[in-house]
Amino acid sequence: MNADSPWNSLARMNASERWRQPSAAMGRAMTDVIVADAQVEAGMRVLDVASGSGEPAISIAALLRGTGRVVATDISPGPLKIGEQRARERDLNNIEFVAADVQQLPFPDDSFDRVTCRLGVMFFPDLPRALGEMHRVLKPGGRVSLLAWGAINQPYFDSTLGTILRLLPELKLPESGLRMFKFAEAGALSAALRHAGFPISGETVRDVPWNWPGTPEDLWAWFRAVTVPFQPLLQAVPEERQSVVDAQVIAALRRRYNGHEVCFSASIVLASAGIAVSG
Repeated sequence: MNADSPWNSLARMNASERWRQPSAAMGRAMTDVIVADAQVEAGMRVLDVASGSGEPAISIAALLRGTGRVVATDISPGPLKIGEQRARERDLNNIEFVAADVQQLPFPDDSFDRVTCRLGVMFFPDLPRALGEMHRVLKPGGRVSLLAWGAINQPYFDSTLGTILRLLPELKLPESGLRMFKFAEAGALSAALRHAGFPISGETVRDVPWNWPGTPEDLWAWFRAVTVPFQPLLQAVPEERQSVVDAQVIAALRRRYNGHEVCFSASIVLASAGIAVSG
């Protein structure tokens, strides 16, 4: 990815800013899970990879209460600008935002006590190299925490993507979309960590709340604007069928709407690994 990437498009940035608060609320439970797993302590240096608009980096910086240092990285600079704004709004002075490729991190060996990545590891083009870089920059005794999507067969994706595919069975999920679920198979992510040189690794599958605090209409508009991996499918919907697709997806989302939130439970994979202390 680069500055011209869909992840960095003006339309996506505008949508991310417009729905910043409901999007953050929707992802709060996932953020809480990875922050707890990272086991950060005062004074630690933490690297957050594929940080996008700033989570879990911002939450970790707040947890450190002005101590240590959090470095939030992403290959696309656009989302990082939103993260910088969010950090300023919270008066956080122990966090910085750096545009960087996880496959070639611009940091010395043994630089960080913790490395985190929430919903980004699925998209690394060269996974062994990326994980190898995380291993390189971690200090002995350090810990990496990675969070990825579980199986595609869950209500959030069934209500959105599933509705489209049932209405238009001639369409298919694009490779970019299928990649989101590459670690759904049990043990796949922890195995990748072991192959990258982490001697201690494990993973769990969890269900967490994934609730949109707003209307089904706004959730669908946000989904269409920001979910880059599924853009080829969304753009393949014939113009003359778009209104029918919109109506059916919103109807599916409305079945999960309680008048305040569109409520889902998300299946996620959490993998952790450590580097042994030498000697």
